[in-house]
Amino acid sequence: MDLRRVQNEEKLNLCRKYYIGGFALLPFLWCINSVWFFNEAFRKPQFDEQKQIKTYVIRSMIGTLIWIAIMITWVVIFQLNRSKWGATADYMSFIIPKGEL
Repeated sequence: MDLRRVQNEEKLNLCRKYYIGGFALLPFLWCINSVWFFNEAFRKPQFDEQKQIKTYVIRSMIGTLIWIAIMITWVVIFQLNRSKWGATADYMSFIIPKGEL
């Protein structure tokens, strides 16, 4: 979709939908929202809906960063404790153990 052809009110509505969608455990939508509407929020000439779009973009950026931090933390904790957790960790892992050669 080309945002240049979309009315400002429709841009705000779409930005809001992506922001709310991120709360449905779809943080990728926040990332898309941040990238897609960044120019509309910060680089375009002033328009009525811009303030609300800017709020959604900033909140989407914060949400994206929080999810990235959570995922990195989980991966580090999992990798550091995998051997201590034993068989339970192997069931949660996506790594297929190799047999001895």
